[in-house]
Amino acid sequence: MSAEPQFLSFKGLKQYTPEQGWGQVNDLLQAHRHTTPAPTPANEPTAVPDNVPTLTDVPDPNENLSSPLFDPLMSELFEQLRVAPTDELTQTWRTIAAEVNLLTQRMALQRELQERLHKLDQDLTDLRGTIMERLNDVQHAADQQLAAARQRVQVSALAQSKLAAKLKP
Repeated sequence: MSAEPQFLSFKGLKQYTPEQGWGQVNDLLQAHRHTTPAPTPANEPTAVPDNVPTLTDVPDPNENLSSPLFDPLMSELFEQLRVAPTDELTQTWRTIAAEVNLLTQRMALQRELQERLHKLDQDLTDLRGTIMERLNDVQHAADQQLAAARQRVQVSALAQSKLAAKLKP
């Protein structure tokens, strides 16, 4: 086994020791490598012994199975963790996970479509307002033309009656 277990090599990983409290695992491992031969209990770093198995360690098939570190139940547990279960419940959970993913995608699409619909509704409202303004402008112009036409009719009728009065003997 290695002097530094792989699962303790992550930067930022902290470890609690009753004597020192929380400390960086990398710092503690470095301190363990460079410790003086006789540390005192007050300044003793947390040490990780070389014979501590890790999750990433694969037992050697030639290893002595009667060693104190070998536990057949632990070996069976790790084997079960490595092998993916294939029972009906697992397949059901996979189906549920796939359906949840599909539901999430569809909900995101629904949200996007609702936003687009809201924008489209706003555009339609703005367009209706613009059309109504233009129709009001046209109505105003038509009213002005109608008023001008009425004045011309009145002026024309007045001119005709005056002219007819002058032309009568």
